[in-house]
Amino acid sequence: MWILNYVTKNSINNSPAEKGNIKSASDGCVMINASSDHSKIPIAAPYGISYVPVAGEESVVLSAGGENICLGTVSKGEDLQPGELMLKSFGGASITLKNDGNVYINGRVVS
Repeated sequence: MWILNYVTKNSINNSPAEKGNIKSASDGCVMINASSDHSKIPIAAPYGISYVPVAGEESVVLSAGGENICLGTVSKGEDLQPGELMLKSFGGASITLKNDGNVYINGRVVS
């Protein structure tokens, strides 16, 4: 889990990041069970991406500016090569961008 190690080592205020499990999610916030229960933690995501994590998923919590934020959930790998990207819903819908230039929607090549 490189992001947890990186953030912990390189944090300006040396607040450790911690790993925990999503207990619930609503209104752009999550409740996470880590070293203690964290509630109403906002979710950080890249610009233009919004999501609601699924209960039970492993996540990373970081203290920033005196408040906790959820950095996201831990990726499962999804049989991707370095440089490839997959967007996937809990229901199974997916879009995959492959290094060879192909785009897959729900496992089928789209040209």
